[in-house]
Amino acid sequence: MGLLQRTIDHIGLLNQDAMMQASARLDSLTHPPGSLGRLEELAIQLAGIRGEARPTFPRKAVIVMAGDHGVTEEGVSPYPQEVTAQMVLNFFGGRGGD
Repeated sequence: MGLLQRTIDHIGLLNQDAMMQASARLDSLTHPPGSLGRLEELAIQLAGIRGEARPTFPRKAVIVMAGDHGVTEEGVSPYPQEVTAQMVLNFFGGRGGD
């Protein structure tokens, strides 16, 4: 059995109790409920994944993805295709926008 299959086999259901606790905690903070939009949804989902109302992540990672899907040809982006590749190289070199 490969690593991917073993990883998939270890994925369980979201912990509903942890999600309810995380949601209640977020609602108790000083901000209009739901004002953080998708960020709140992600925080609640992460609580469900980890099974903890306030999950911690001792090992963090950032994943940078980019792709050429022909958007330049569609007129979506005002920049030429070459700009995407150069931006990714800049990110890897620590010179990307913050």
